[in-house]
Amino acid sequence: MPCVNMNGEITEMAKRILLAMVPGSSLDKVAEQTGTPLYRIRMAARELVEAGFVEQKTQSFVTTEAGLAVLSKGATSASLRNGA
Repeated sequence: MPCVNMNGEITEMAKRILLAMVPGSSLDKVAEQTGTPLYRIRMAARELVEAGFVEQKTQSFVTTEAGLAVLSKGATSASLRNGA
């Protein structure tokens, strides 16, 4: 499940995952929020960490400034603050 497509843009699934991680969240909670199986969330989290869009903090994952910048291209600031 690549999080970045051939054009270098993040996929819709990656956007949903990043939004779920904005306030900081465990992978279990991200899976629950997005309705995505946990094994897919784990794979995506690894890719997003490698891309610099997410960082791991103990047991939670948080969207980085780079991740927020990518999201801001297609999301409202209110949805980013609220983790929608």
